[in-house]
Amino acid sequence: MRIKPAGIIIVLLIIGALAYFALKPKFSKLREENGTELTTTQPGAEKPSSDTKPATTEGDTENREFNYTPEKPENGTLRGVVEVGATGFNSFVINMDNQKRWEIVSKDFGESLAYEGLATTEDIRAGLKKYLSAMFDKGVSKTNMHFVISSGAQKEPKTTTISNELKKMGFVVNNVTADQEAKFAFKATVPPSFADNSFMVDIGSGNTKISWDESGTLKSQELPGAKYYDKGTSDEEVYSQVKGQASKIPEGKRNVGFIIGGVPFTLAKQHRKGEERYTVLKASQSYKAADKKMGAGLNIYKGISDATKTDTFVFDWDANFTIGFLLSLTK
Repeated sequence: MRIKPAGIIIVLLIIGALAYFALKPKFSKLREENGTELTTTQPGAEKPSSDTKPATTEGDTENREFNYTPEKPENGTLRGVVEVGATGFNSFVINMDNQKRWEIVSKDFGESLAYEGLATTEDIRAGLKKYLSAMFDKGVSKTNMHFVISSGAQKEPKTTTISNELKKMGFVVNNVTADQEAKFAFKATVPPSFADNSFMVDIGSGNTKISWDESGTLKSQELPGAKYYDKGTSDEEVYSQVKGQASKIPEGKRNVGFIIGGVPFTLAKQHRKGEERYTVLKASQSYKAADKKMGAGLNIYKGISDATKTDTFVFDWDANFTIGFLLSLTK
């Protein structure tokens, strides 16, 4: 007996219904598992306003942002500054107006002129002329070019030779103390709207500087730098010293830690998203030390964060204490 088309359709519908009810529990379980997975991988951080530290969901250290845009200078002048460091030069050209608003025009961290190739005074003079020529080509006049020797670099013999050659070429070379570095760094790094509730950290090779504003007066501390191991100092000793000193930062000044320096640069570079000026660092334990210097810098970073309980450290890709030196000039 042949089944009519209508009968075939009815049979197929019955089979389909039975199959659906048989497999329904498995589909529900699979959908439930997939739904849970999607929920946990969606970013939950909210974007912060410019007046507060970055907002994030609890435990989220991957997607934090610092949404602050500095004011642009108006009718500014190009100014150049060169930091004569312990192993090379850092150079910056900024556009700055008479209200001390500034923006970076060019920057060169540490790779512009390495000391290894400067064997004689002739080498130094030739190297400096080439280096300065490139700075002048950017539009900086000789009267607006400044040289600063950091407190750590002043202990290096080659720095003295370079300083002498610059003076022979007609430039003024400014030696700064660790206290001045800390205060200059604060001026360049901490945005005005955060100046009354936050602090600055500069982790250098020779020393670490901390600064904050207290009733209109900048306070500073000098701590061990990221190469403290060269002096035979232990991690435990440095951690204890850093934590003890950093705990003196007033409670009301711990909203955000604005941080610069060689090791923070290395940390921020690992998860910078593009060309943003500010990168929020992860907690110290989230990084793995690639070398001794990085390990020492992380130890210092941990000591500061443990002492202050500050959970937001913002690296500034444009700031340097030498820019703060430019901001301190009256003209």
